[in-house]
Amino acid sequence: MIKTKRLIALLFAAFAFSSAISIQAQTLDIDRQLKYCSTQVHRALDELRHKDGTYDYTMQPRNILNTDRHKGWNCRPAKAEEWCDGFWPGILWMTYQNTGDEAVRRAAEGYTESLRDIAYQPCYDHDIGFLMFCSYGKGYEVNHSREYKDVILASADSLATLFNPIVGTILSWPREVKPRNWPHNTIMDNMMNLDMMFWAAKNGGNPLLYDLAVTHAKTTMLNHFRPDGSCYHVAVYDTINGNLIKGVTHQGYADNSMWARGQSWAIYGYTMVYRYTHNKVFLDFAQKVTDVYLKRLKQTSDDLIPLWDMDDPRGTKAPKDASAACVVADALLELQEYVGDEKGAEYKAIALQTLAQLSTPKYQSGKRNVSFLMHSTGHHPAGSEIDASIIYADYYYLEALMRAKRLNVR
Repeated sequence: MIKTKRLIALLFAAFAFSSAISIQAQTLDIDRQLKYCSTQVHRALDELRHKDGTYDYTMQPRNILNTDRHKGWNCRPAKAEEWCDGFWPGILWMTYQNTGDEAVRRAAEGYTESLRDIAYQPCYDHDIGFLMFCSYGKGYEVNHSREYKDVILASADSLATLFNPIVGTILSWPREVKPRNWPHNTIMDNMMNLDMMFWAAKNGGNPLLYDLAVTHAKTTMLNHFRPDGSCYHVAVYDTINGNLIKGVTHQGYADNSMWARGQSWAIYGYTMVYRYTHNKVFLDFAQKVTDVYLKRLKQTSDDLIPLWDMDDPRGTKAPKDASAACVVADALLELQEYVGDEKGAEYKAIALQTLAQLSTPKYQSGKRNVSFLMHSTGHHPAGSEIDASIIYADYYYLEALMRAKRLNVR
């Protein structure tokens, strides 16, 4: 009887949401999509492999633009200034977890090792979390290497050097302090990097890292959001008394708009914070930032893949951002575990339908290129990576598929 009620709740939630935006139900075959991802990874490795059989591990995949004639990844050098460099090694580690393919494991080790020195340099910015935890963190899940653990702990300590106790958050972009007159700037993306700090505190690192991460999450919750739960991209603080100066955008349409990927970082970030803290305040807030995203998604999109910014006046003619959909689906699969049956059923239904839609020819790259997905948007105001295949979309898509398989959700 209980299982029947849960099934009814799940179906009702899926129908209620889908009817609002006229989507057609899709069936998600998780194993089939994981096999697809593995095939694409091997195609990418074939493209990256030199004639002598070696790889240049110092060049990490970043994007494939919709104007590119080639099918392989455009790569960036492995260095702290390239915030996306940890995603490809993470994809390789997840692929190895799923397949046991030793060739993929060797490639994962090589691409991961190229990032090692970043952990022991002065911290360039908050993205050290993306760089090191998405690579070494995924690797540690596989090999439990002491060396990998030491790199993660060093990276967390490095990130902590950007924490300002007067403000109560991590300085995201030191390089923007003077040019933009942003004395202390914190961006929503920074919530994702708390994962590494929490993990380090609970796995032999400095226990104070936990306190810094909690303080950052609380301060961000108080200052980085509008009353409805939508977020600014950037919060600018006074370093003298720690007061909020203003909330602005950097990659969104406008200061008061809902930039889809920024909101996805908030959903994933606060869900993750609850995982580590079990503080209901963070669980409630994770639901609040999720619900406003889903409400606006119904209002602005013709499917479950959001516009790059939900306030772009072009409406459905504006570019999509598949990467935001991947992050949200990934987060909802975790969040549904923590909330009650009815709400959990709704979140699970939306997550699975999102992944199902991403797994159709409309969004999958297939043979068009070696990525998993098309139609992501990077930095629209700068005219960068618009309607492109971007490495972090693939990372969170694969992570979500593997989470769905691990949780055995259908």
